[in-house]
Amino acid sequence: MTFAHQAAPPLQLAVNLLDAQSLLATFGTLGIAAVLFAETGLLIGFFLPGDSLLFTAGLLCAGGSATRPGHLSLTWVLIAAVVGALAGAQTGYLLGRRAGPALLARTKSRKISEGAARASDILERYGHAKAIVLARFLPVVRTVLNPLAGALAVPARTFTLWQVLGGLVWTVGLVLAGYALGASVPNVDRYLLPIIAVIVVVSLIPVALEVIRSRRSHGTDGGRA
Repeated sequence: MTFAHQAAPPLQLAVNLLDAQSLLATFGTLGIAAVLFAETGLLIGFFLPGDSLLFTAGLLCAGGSATRPGHLSLTWVLIAAVVGALAGAQTGYLLGRRAGPALLARTKSRKISEGAARASDILERYGHAKAIVLARFLPVVRTVLNPLAGALAVPARTFTLWQVLGGLVWTVGLVLAGYALGASVPNVDRYLLPIIAVIVVVSLIPVALEVIRSRRSHGTDGGRA
């Protein structure tokens, strides 16, 4: 008796953690929760692509049937995104409360150090409520601000209220924005790479503006001195 041998499809041996499409293809909906938890709750997740991941997931939810390759369920994507983002932020805050400033002082990452400086400045400039909400939309800052808020003893009730509000606006807003674009543009998945590139650039604009303002502020202070 002979059996026909069919070659199995090649396995994806590696995943690009910086590529939203690669993360979604490898881990699916559960990957969204895991990535957002790591990005917003653990300092090691500062490099993860939260903005583009949410937007891309929304795109993949639009159009087609549940059996279409690459298709994601909008309901489950929203649930995974909200759970990951809210649980991550709260975990980061609790770690900051327990470990204190030493948690940030021990890091050797230049990006985390710079993000901590920006997060501290934002907390001082805008106050707890506005800073916690704004940080959701700033890469790296949204990673660092949560443990920093815990280390600075921001009241737990205040932090929880505003991180939940900010987390809902950030996750639901980006997923639905991607979904709306995917539903209105036929075969939008063909243009995923340029769309993701635009999202990455747009997400970096607030950081660039903050850096420019900081440099101008330091320059003004130096001139007065």
